[in-house]
Amino acid sequence: MLIPVLLGVMLLIFTLGHFMPGDPARNILGLDATPEAIEALRLQMGLDDPFLLQYFNFVINAFQLDFGQSWLTGRDVFVEIFARFPTTMQLAGMGIVFALFMGIPLGILSATKQYSIFDFGATFIGLLGVSIPNFWLGLMMIMLFTVNLGWLPATGWTEPINWIMPTLAIGTGSAATIMRMTRSSMLECIRQDYVRTARAKGQKERIVIFRHALKNALIPVTTTAGLSFGFLLGGAVLTETIFAVPGLGREMVSAIMNRDFPIVRGGVVLIAVSFTVVNLGVDILYAFLDPRIRSQYR
Repeated sequence: MLIPVLLGVMLLIFTLGHFMPGDPARNILGLDATPEAIEALRLQMGLDDPFLLQYFNFVINAFQLDFGQSWLTGRDVFVEIFARFPTTMQLAGMGIVFALFMGIPLGILSATKQYSIFDFGATFIGLLGVSIPNFWLGLMMIMLFTVNLGWLPATGWTEPINWIMPTLAIGTGSAATIMRMTRSSMLECIRQDYVRTARAKGQKERIVIFRHALKNALIPVTTTAGLSFGFLLGGAVLTETIFAVPGLGREMVSAIMNRDFPIVRGGVVLIAVSFTVVNLGVDILYAFLDPRIRSQYR
């Protein structure tokens, strides 16, 4: 399904860019350009070709990692976006690691202490984390930790201290989602017969929770984590803009403002590829977590 998904994404982003108002040739040459120069540039860029032909050429070139040249700088689009993509992957990776280390333990404790004060507090914090947009959280963190307290820098990406606020801003929502999924999945598993049997055999509660209940509860949590990582790649657009992180998201925002559609198309396709590859990895990971799935492959 990876190839049909990518074709659908490319069709959607190409269609949106194609029917956006404005003339790319005029944007490149400026308002003082003559009609003859604009028409010559349109012919050179292939903008006079039919829509389906333009889309077909875009797909063929995209599968060859050729997204054309930037309309603003003239540089190769793949070189432009791939130079910034590792920074976005690093930000999304740190965000999902933070979300897993926060969400799974809180979800386990919330499920094992159901209806306690800790459970109600963790549930409230989880709902709050899901409800708060990451860009608003980032702005509030800048006001608190940079403007008022002076503890952390608001911009930059060169030192580990620069990573703290962007990671917290982008990972808080995913941590809350993973916490809620872990709690609900654990509550379902700890009521199963095999858990009661393990307790009846005299197994320690720690072994019952982590070896029997948690391992079976990780399937939906793994799915949620994989989807969250894909959403973090998209959410990095706003987070990188707020904290001036030199990643792909910030470059795409700049390209949108300057109507540099080749950069936007290439960036979206690269994020879509990463999203589908991560979900493919999650599907493969199921076989290692659940012996029933592994037996189907055998």
